Amino acid sequence: MARRRRLLVDLGPLRVAEFRRLWAAGIVTALGAQLTAVVVPLQIYAFSGSSAWVGLAGLVGLAPMAAAALWAGALADVRDRRRVLLTTTAGIGVTSLLLWAQAWADLRSVGALLVLVGAQQALFGANSTVSRAVTPRLVRPELLPAANALQSMVLLSAGVAGPLPAGGLLPAVGSGTLYLADSVAVCATVWAVWRLPALPPIGGGERRHEPVLRHIADGIRMVMRHQVLLRVYLCDFAALSLGLPTALFPQLAAQTFHPSDIGLLYAAVSAGGVLAALVSGAFTRVHRHGVAVAVSAGMWGLAVAGFGTARSLPAAVVWLILAGGALLALGVFRKTVLQTAVPDGVRGRLQGIDTVVAAGGPRLGDLLHGTAGAALGVPWTVTGGGVLTVVVAALVLLTGGRRSRHGIGGRHPDRA
Repeated sequence: MARRRRLLVDLGPLRVAEFRRLWAAGIVTALGAQLTAVVVPLQIYAFSGSSAWVGLAGLVGLAPMAAAALWAGALADVRDRRRVLLTTTAGIGVTSLLLWAQAWADLRSVGALLVLVGAQQALFGANSTVSRAVTPRLVRPELLPAANALQSMVLLSAGVAGPLPAGGLLPAVGSGTLYLADSVAVCATVWAVWRLPALPPIGGGERRHEPVLRHIADGIRMVMRHQVLLRVYLCDFAALSLGLPTALFPQLAAQTFHPSDIGLLYAAVSAGGVLAALVSGAFTRVHRHGVAVAVSAGMWGLAVAGFGTARSLPAAVVWLILAGGALLALGVFRKTVLQTAVPDGVRGRLQGIDTVVAAGGPRLGDLLHGTAGAALGVPWTVTGGGVLTVVVAALVLLTGGRRSRHGIGGRHPDRA
């Protein structure tokens, strides 16, 4: 019985009041965000009558998100992180209110929607970057894997549960009400952030006059100098670009399964992540986080390759659930390395770079899979992407060189 309890999700971080408030508020806010995520593409399609505009909305948010993530990461290293997090969280709520306003005014403007989507994605990139830099200031280092698993479980659960009520409520209450509900849900996180203590830079007060661009450049140079960071980013980028076949789900559903099965394919990956989070107690006892990153990336690749060979829906769902569990583990250990392998004074910048990789990888993956799928066929593309991910993960493990305490080579950045 005791061994079984150790395997279940580790709730230790919830004993920290500040983290517990943020986590609980994040449940409400994540569900609210799913309402907007469902309504925006539906509105764009209704106004334009073209899926091309819906696809453009995803690209419109990428550049602002990347720029804001790098900027906020640098700012989090020189300013009070609580204040930066409070500003970006409130900003997300304001953009949801503006989305409600355009729906209430019945503007029917794709351009206005794209501008608001770009602004919200920029704020989201900044907010998620600072949030991950805040977590190590709230919980002890040994609890970071558990804390990251709990936060990932909230996002994945919202990805499964959120779209269902959104789709059911939209015809009854309209898009404006759902946008308004999202803006109200953000208030829960604003309250939780407001209750945080001040989080100024360790070892000194705010450094207001240092140029942000210089701090961003310093963070990039640190990544280039330290193998442990490069290898973690490489594994994650390979998994998200080479091995993420979601762009091919519509074609798979239409040609191999049934068009109505596409929702199940998308949900299976998130469901696998939730199931893995429920048994994430084992993560806390893993000490070689770098090795865990590479192994998780390899397991993700194997599961994706298996999915590419599936010819029945149950087999495909099982492979995707396994893939989702591996992706959850990859994210947990990646975040833990980036949160513990560097001094607190550069955590924000590394989280900014991580946000760019996490946002850019899937978009590049959509392009690669869409192009390769048209040329080689869907099964070969999906399986080949999974195999390539396994190859990258194996090379990372085999070429790790001298072991750091994270397990994939390079000097510890604190001792550089």
